[in-house]
Amino acid sequence: MGTPVLNNRRRSLAMERTDQWVFSQGIPTDIVVQVGEAKFSLHKFMLLAKSNYIRKLILESKETDLARINLSDIPGGPEIFEKAAKFCYGVNFEITVHNVAALRCAAEYLQMTDKYCENNLANRTEDFLEQVALTTLSGAVIVLKACKDLLPMAQDLNIVQKCVDVISSRVCSEASFPSRTPPNWWTEELSVLDVTSFQKIIAALKSRGARTLTIASAIITYAERSLRDLVRDHSGNGIKSSAPHDTDIRIQQRVLLESIVTLLPAEKAAFPISFLCSMLRCAIFLKASNSCKNELEKHISAILEHVTVDDLLVLSFSYDGESLFDLESVRRIILGFVAKEKSVDVFNGGNLKEVYSTAMQRVAKTVDSYLGEIATYADLSISKFNGIANLVPKAARRMDDDLYRAVDIYLKAHPNLDEIEREKVCSALDPLKLSYEARVHASQNKRLPVQIVLHALYYDQLRLRSGKEDGNALEPATATRNQLKADASLIKENEALRSELMKMKMYISDLQRTNTTNQATSSKASGSQKKHTFFSSMSKTLGKLNPFKHGSKDTSNIDDGVDITKPRRRRFSIS
Repeated sequence: MGTPVLNNRRRSLAMERTDQWVFSQGIPTDIVVQVGEAKFSLHKFMLLAKSNYIRKLILESKETDLARINLSDIPGGPEIFEKAAKFCYGVNFEITVHNVAALRCAAEYLQMTDKYCENNLANRTEDFLEQVALTTLSGAVIVLKACKDLLPMAQDLNIVQKCVDVISSRVCSEASFPSRTPPNWWTEELSVLDVTSFQKIIAALKSRGARTLTIASAIITYAERSLRDLVRDHSGNGIKSSAPHDTDIRIQQRVLLESIVTLLPAEKAAFPISFLCSMLRCAIFLKASNSCKNELEKHISAILEHVTVDDLLVLSFSYDGESLFDLESVRRIILGFVAKEKSVDVFNGGNLKEVYSTAMQRVAKTVDSYLGEIATYADLSISKFNGIANLVPKAARRMDDDLYRAVDIYLKAHPNLDEIEREKVCSALDPLKLSYEARVHASQNKRLPVQIVLHALYYDQLRLRSGKEDGNALEPATATRNQLKADASLIKENEALRSELMKMKMYISDLQRTNTTNQATSSKASGSQKKHTFFSSMSKTLGKLNPFKHGSKDTSNIDDGVDITKPRRRRFSIS
């Protein structure tokens, strides 16, 4: 074992003496190596001793005295070739985590392996990788980042896979037993990688069975760092809506975003909903693919019960806060959540028409508050407003106060609506589910359609008639509607009686006019006769004796036992 080491030492000493002799004697160079724009004047015999590739170029050349070679395609470029040339000359230089991958690839390119010379550059760089660079998470990340410009050779030499294995192993260890503070410090380390390398790390973490929260933490930090001005900027002071979308930077960001979305775990509670909403707004702004947006919408719908009004506003507005995005994404998210709730209820054998989950009620309240925030924008049409309001089942709203507030704000922000349009805006509103304060406000609200005001007033009249006070619990809407139907039936019957009475009055008036006309005609006829006949005189005499000539007024002396002092009471009063 001692003989090879002794031989290596002797050989190294011989090389040092040779180098010193070369530089001291001032031996002229005999070959020029061009790497890109750089040119290196060197000695053939110094290069041939270590690089089999240069040896073959010189020996296989058709020129008898080859004086120039081009190595522009060497990995790492001129800087790395200079270090490789120094190695050939025995000149000391520093191998670091930043250049070790490029030096390893250059050694492979120049065929500077132990097969042609012991302890050559390839072996030196391999030792540094194993003993120094890949012993820490930070070192492995730096090496992997450097491999981006060394593909596919770095992949073929297994440098990339070694880095990925070390990083994924260290991350799993840090996630379980943190060695620094904050505990997720390692996520910042991974954020410097390109998206392809990052995808390899996430795939390795999944294969190692890493926890979903560990993977999600890495993805969140990576997205916030790589899309800093889009994901983390919630102030509305950054990007103008008029900024071009098809610049090179925007195209790169779009590709990066779509790549990150493909990494999202399928677990329901893996990501905060605020992060998902920011990512979806970024996708809308960058005009990402439909599959990318649909995937984000699916993740948001799964945990919509945790959404806040601010989250939906972040999703809905442009980065400058001046205009609304297309609200179709919001509509699809709510629709997906409602469909999921219905499927869960059917699976559990529940009756969705009567009882809704707490999550559904929470979402209904959030959606109503969200409508109140966006109602002030002039470009929000009635169809879009109702389209979102009607997505939530009416029975899921215990009270409609928040929806009434949104409707009132919309009517105030759009004062030019006619009666029919205002009724359309109020179509989702149920006046019977307003609190006492809201009903009082609605009864005095001149912006509301008359029908809504009448409903609010009539509901209060019903409660006063029944002697009930407006307590904390709202009277069931079904019982109230049944009472309304019954009262409506009574009103119709009352109107029918009123109509019949009017007809009777008109009929009596007609009879009176006819009787008056007949009497006048009879008087004229009798006056024109000069001579009365026996029959006419007899008829007139009998008429004077008729007790019923003056109608029912001549019945004061008749006693039939009927009390006519009080009128007969009817069920309905006629006013």
